[in-house]
Amino acid sequence: MQNRIDLKRPDAPELAAFGPHAVGVSTRIMVNPGQIDVQNSTAELQPRYDRELTVEYWYPAATGTQAGTRYQTILRDGHRRVTLQGMAERDAAAGDLGGPLVIISHGFPGNRMLLAHFAEHLASHGYRVASIDHKDSTYDDPAYLGGDSFPSTLVNRPLDTGFVAAALGGDYAIIGYSMGGYGALVAAGAGVAEAAVNFDYAPPAGILAMHRTPVAPDRLKAIIPIGPWGRHKGFWDAQGLGQLQRPCLIMAGSGDDVSDYEGGMRKIFDEAGAPVWLLTFEGAEHNAAAPIPAPTESWEQTEYMELPAYTHYADPVWDNLRMNNIAQHFALAFLDLHLKGLAARAAYLAPGWKGFAEGRAPGLRLEQR
Repeated sequence: MQNRIDLKRPDAPELAAFGPHAVGVSTRIMVNPGQIDVQNSTAELQPRYDRELTVEYWYPAATGTQAGTRYQTILRDGHRRVTLQGMAERDAAAGDLGGPLVIISHGFPGNRMLLAHFAEHLASHGYRVASIDHKDSTYDDPAYLGGDSFPSTLVNRPLDTGFVAAALGGDYAIIGYSMGGYGALVAAGAGVAEAAVNFDYAPPAGILAMHRTPVAPDRLKAIIPIGPWGRHKGFWDAQGLGQLQRPCLIMAGSGDDVSDYEGGMRKIFDEAGAPVWLLTFEGAEHNAAAPIPAPTESWEQTEYMELPAYTHYADPVWDNLRMNNIAQHFALAFLDLHLKGLAARAAYLAPGWKGFAEGRAPGLRLEQR
């Protein structure tokens, strides 16, 4: 079957292996009432609306669940539909739902399937996982296609993740890619810079000031920003990043020219006010670690994009599946440590590369401060 999101390479590190749980998946519609209508706000009026979010929810399933879900989704070009193959079972009977929650937040643009490889993997290890279609920044959203959705994204990312987490309950973490990484950092207490409130592409009427001094929810225990966007554009400064209140594992490509490795993500690592790790994929660009392997249909050049949609998923240096497996390994170690309190997982985040076969970690660098 084409377009599998559940593959493991023979050289995958130890914690990339699926866990003991069968996995179920369902689709939920969740409505956050009374959100600010950013696009239509002025200094005199801030109208409200009910913000509807589509959420894909993975969970440990009952014994005897049969694997093999096909997910229907849409490509980066915003037009073509594709089928992905996974190991979950649609609407399976639930097993033990007592585990922590992980919220997945896609990039700008993206959708709830872009990081689905994390979801199935973590659910097999006992986590509940909710991946959000962030309104105004999915591939086919009219607001995104119309080019007027960026201010809404800056405001709503941390609001969306907080709302979904509160609705589903329990301790949680956030895995956020690119703009999802921006939202994760804000959710964990990194206040945006004073200057950012009035940037040309900031929300109108100073609305972004609500994220100047955010307070991390008590139940938010850790974040994993992947290629987090914003520091290189001045959306944070050292003071704001010093407010970070939760452990943070940054994943990044050293060749990232979208979020800027040296001017963006290394500064986040250097300035963060909480325990922070930086996992670097040497030579990788902005697609490091996060996107699923490029669907076969994305290889075709079409009239909908200047380049094939393939470029949204793939990296010119690294194999997607290799990066996915490595990211799954480190994410599980980090989340087990900070959400489940499994102290032995700290060894996987320390020098020595625990979990990799000898010589099987070329091109990786892991730092901690």
